[in-house]
Amino acid sequence: MSTLQFAVLAIALLAVIALQVLVLLRARGLSGNGGNDGNGQQFERVERELRLELQHSAQATRQELAAHMAQHQAATVQQLDSMRQQMQLHAAGGREEQARALKRFADTLQQTLANLTESNAQRMLEVRATLETKIRDLQVDNARRLEEMRQTVDEKLHTTLETRLTESFRHVSERLEKVHQGLGEMQQLAIGVGDLKRVLTNVKTRGTWGEVQLEMLLEQVLTVDQYAKNVETVAGSNARVEFAIKLPGVVDGGPPLWLPIDAKFPKEQYERLIEAQDRADADGAARYGAELERAVRAEAKTICEKYVSPPQTTDFAILFLPTEGLYAEVMRRPGVADELQRTLRVTIAGPSTLTALLNSLQMGFRTLALEKRSSEVWQVLGAVKTEFAKFGDVLAATKATLEKAAKNIESAEVRSRQMARKLKSVEALPSEAAQLMLGPDGMERDE
Repeated sequence: MSTLQFAVLAIALLAVIALQVLVLLRARGLSGNGGNDGNGQQFERVERELRLELQHSAQATRQELAAHMAQHQAATVQQLDSMRQQMQLHAAGGREEQARALKRFADTLQQTLANLTESNAQRMLEVRATLETKIRDLQVDNARRLEEMRQTVDEKLHTTLETRLTESFRHVSERLEKVHQGLGEMQQLAIGVGDLKRVLTNVKTRGTWGEVQLEMLLEQVLTVDQYAKNVETVAGSNARVEFAIKLPGVVDGGPPLWLPIDAKFPKEQYERLIEAQDRADADGAARYGAELERAVRAEAKTICEKYVSPPQTTDFAILFLPTEGLYAEVMRRPGVADELQRTLRVTIAGPSTLTALLNSLQMGFRTLALEKRSSEVWQVLGAVKTEFAKFGDVLAATKATLEKAAKNIESAEVRSRQMARKLKSVEALPSEAAQLMLGPDGMERDE
């Protein structure tokens, strides 16, 4: 620390001490109950002197400080100038040394870069040669592997393709076979459709188709001996109805009573009526409906005239219409069914209606069979009653015999007990001796 700083600190310390002394003296004066006036004046005088002394001391200190500051500033400026000159000299030397060092570094770096470039070029040549060798080897190896893969793929593709083609050809052959079968079925279906068309367009064939359907219904409901086919219901007329149901005659064991059933199918009139209804042609529908009515009336009249002849037949016959649509259309005509049944004694029946009628007749046949067999049943019951009475007598005799046998067994038990009591005093023989004495030979001799 400099001399100026020590001086400043000393002066400041003295000023602080003086202020403390003044404060202490004033405090003591105040604590002494106010003190006397002389002492107070003395204190004030001392205080003024001290203040003046402090002022003079402070002024001298300031002057001295100013002088020291000026000297210190001049010395500082001189030192700074000296330092600046030295720094300039050192900087110039440093720059020269740095320039020389940079030049040496640049030369070294340039030489190093040249060596590195040459080394890199040499290494690049070596790497390039190595890479070219590796690439050639890799290309050769890849070509070899690709060839192996190509051969493997070709073999697998050939095998797979051959398998797939074989499988595909097999599927195609199967499909073609199915298509061929389907074509055959289609041909058969076409033949069947053609046959059906011929059946529906040919009057005689249509009649045959209706007869087949009627026969199927009769076979399903009735037994074979309950109906007949192509029956001459009117003797000597040579008119044969398609089917007739055998009903019981008036006399038991006599000829049956026939119920004629004939199948008719007025297809042309019915188709024209349906087409007119589909076209919403009211006039055409009315006209073709009238034609259908006339056709049905004509068929019913033929059946009535040819096949209905009481008492060989019932007083009515059945006109069978083979389709429900045709039957519904005829029944829809007001008064047609009633008129045919009332005037011509012909009842119209469709498939469902005829089935219900046949079921009713079948129930009647069963009831009639039960009535016919009732007398036989009573005869069997009478015979059973007679035999049952005889069976009672046999049971009574058997009971008497069993009671007698029971009494004989009871008497034998009593005698057996008596014999046992008598034999109690007799000493029993050993079992072996008893077997020897009462064995089979001894028993035979006793008998």
